[in-house]
Amino acid sequence: MNKNFGQNDPKIVDYVEKLFRPEDAILREVRIECERKGLPAIQVGSMDALHLEVITRAIGAQKAVEIGTLGGYSGVSILRGMSPQGKLYTFEYVPLHAEVAKKSFENAGFADRVEIYVGSALANLPKIKSQGPFDLVFIDADKETYPYYLKWAAENLRIGGVVLGDNTFAWGRITDEAIEEPETQKSVLGLREFNQMAAQGGRFRSTILPTGEGLTMAVKVK
Repeated sequence: MNKNFGQNDPKIVDYVEKLFRPEDAILREVRIECERKGLPAIQVGSMDALHLEVITRAIGAQKAVEIGTLGGYSGVSILRGMSPQGKLYTFEYVPLHAEVAKKSFENAGFADRVEIYVGSALANLPKIKSQGPFDLVFIDADKETYPYYLKWAAENLRIGGVVLGDNTFAWGRITDEAIEEPETQKSVLGLREFNQMAAQGGRFRSTILPTGEGLTMAVKVK
């Protein structure tokens, strides 16, 4: 799936993608392998992956947490932004997705710098508490649980650490009041609470980067 960059002018989108060339051969192979294995086409877009790498570099992240591994596309991008001593702890609910991600990390040369936890992230996150405090938490998983993940991040990030939450425009439905589909309603309400907590909860200074999906960025201040 070709995710929208967040800029409606196709000429600008074409200019940006040609200039920055966000998807190289390694990331392309990750995407193609995900398609081969039948994974849902919900990984971050190529420009969003570049955002992840650049933000990771900018904050000098050495220990990062990813909630929602999928096939490893975003994880590879985060690892690219870290030094050779950096480590990624990534959490994936579906075993098949984790298997595909393991191969992606190996092919990208990051096998020794990543730990994959399979199963419920809420159940597994306590296992890495002793490795903190962390520098970066990227959230791209079940939307109704975003507020809980943000609470975990608030307790386990260093001051100045960053939370990134994907899909925080809720596919354009973040302001919708009448949502008939129960699962969609749960997701939208979860994302709305997450944004509210990030913006006004007192622990973070936050913004939303206006990507096509919406990328909330929150810096821990206390």
